[in-house]
Amino acid sequence: MDEDEATSRLSAESLAAGDPTGWFERLYTEAERGESAVPWDRGSPHGLLVEWVAAHGVTGAGRRAVVVGCGYGRDAEFMAGLGFDTTAFDISPTAVRVARERHPGSPVDYRTADLLDPPAAWRHGFDLVLESMNVQALPPQLRSGAFAAVGELVAPGGTLLVIAAGRADDEEPPVAPPWPLTRAEVDAFAGSGLTPLRVEEITDGEGVRRWRARFHRAA
Repeated sequence: MDEDEATSRLSAESLAAGDPTGWFERLYTEAERGESAVPWDRGSPHGLLVEWVAAHGVTGAGRRAVVVGCGYGRDAEFMAGLGFDTTAFDISPTAVRVARERHPGSPVDYRTADLLDPPAAWRHGFDLVLESMNVQALPPQLRSGAFAAVGELVAPGGTLLVIAAGRADDEEPPVAPPWPLTRAEVDAFAGSGLTPLRVEEITDGEGVRRWRARFHRAA
């Protein structure tokens, strides 16, 4: 099945059932059976993350990182390779199990957790928080809670890096996810006591708009 078709079908069914995040687990289980494909399953970390790390000489020795909505672990493994003590979580138990299977012996601590209700022990617990292409898969009514929850993971002196698909303020969102973020939505990640350091609007070679934004919590 076409990956966009599966995403549209499953997300619509979950929204109609009043379970707007339930479709993630269904997609991963269908993918495991070979019935669907996970659109964001790629063999390498996100290019905008790799580029940012290289540009800023980011290293993780003695620091903690968390990867939000880790999927099969491509970004989490990259972060661990930089020396971060890395936690990675996903709402889908199947995604977490497959991530562990794909990366045997990995130092990453893969967990099943809900971004909208994360473990209390994680609050202000990470020096680097990576939110890459996850909140855009949530319907508008859940986003304010998601912005706040992501920000609350950032430790004093820590950094939040957001990577997302983008759209103009006057551009209609698509019917099915992902629903690209507006500039105002990207700015909303600062609502939990973070300071925006840089918000980049990047257009790739195919004309697709992306955001890469960095936020900081005062020490």
